[in-house]
Amino acid sequence: MKASYSKYILNFKRPSGTSRGVLKTKETWFIKIEDDTGFGIGECGILRGLSIDDVPEFENQLKWACENINLGFNYLSEQLKLFPSIKFGLEMAFKSLKSQNPFYLFDTDFYKHQQGITINGLIWMGDKSFMFEQIKAKLDQGFSCIKLKIGAIDFQAELELLAYLRSKFSAEVLELRVDANGAFNPDHALQKLEKLSQFNLHSIEQPIKQNQWQAMRELCKNTPLPIALDEELIEVVDTTHRAKLLDELKPQYIILKPSLIGGFSDSSEWIKLAEDRKIGWWITSALESDIGLNAIAQYASKFQLDKPQGLGTGSLYTNNITSPLEVKGEKLFYNSTLKWETPQV
Repeated sequence: MKASYSKYILNFKRPSGTSRGVLKTKETWFIKIEDDTGFGIGECGILRGLSIDDVPEFENQLKWACENINLGFNYLSEQLKLFPSIKFGLEMAFKSLKSQNPFYLFDTDFYKHQQGITINGLIWMGDKSFMFEQIKAKLDQGFSCIKLKIGAIDFQAELELLAYLRSKFSAEVLELRVDANGAFNPDHALQKLEKLSQFNLHSIEQPIKQNQWQAMRELCKNTPLPIALDEELIEVVDTTHRAKLLDELKPQYIILKPSLIGGFSDSSEWIKLAEDRKIGWWITSALESDIGLNAIAQYASKFQLDKPQGLGTGSLYTNNITSPLEVKGEKLFYNSTLKWETPQV
């Protein structure tokens, strides 16, 4: 068995704003494992400024994993606890290698019978007119759930945008989720949540920055609208601390991004811990190419999904990997009549 990797730069069709800045490109690494039966492909995608493995030694660790691929996934993953995106890429690549088709990772109806997964429409930050333009496009496409990035422009303008949406579409017609990406000051967060709650929102993701457990615990306890933890999960890499986080903070939801939390097995552990505590969850991609998005969508389709998932990022790039993934209306499909482009690794 041998393994290799290569870096790939994804280019956004248009700059996309978050509370952490404007994204124009996204780095990702493809990892390829080969043996005498064929090959497996995986994707290691970090988010600069967010992933815990956004560190100078990232590429050296990826190189080490490839050089020691014969040690197997279980050993490598134990050594790479603090490099969740590499763990995810390796887990994907090993699963891909074992399959007769390197892009068929999970035996579900999403792949076999083209059963769609309902997803939310993602609205990027920008001025009010740009955000409204995006919203209109998503509604025209047939989305009944949209997620708005908030926290970067004037908060009053964001409230006005939400008020306008609610004046046109009731909560029964349009589910609204907002994602603050940790933008709120803990001293003012509850007041902002109270103002947001008048618009009958489904939830707010990560209202304050992670690692402020006392403040987040109070927010989750007193919030007038459900809180979904996202970034909060990233640095918590063992079972004991994961259980402690959920027990102490008691969020209403958690959001699982396999690239940021260590792959499928780690995501499944979070899901079990959450369900044992009657905490809701959903799965979201983290700006991967369609290689990673396909793997995450197939993983998500293993579950009985009762709410829209965050898997609508495949159309963001000018140079995404060509794949059978298609969004029709508000659903993501695997169209098996379309062909894969295999990345050069």
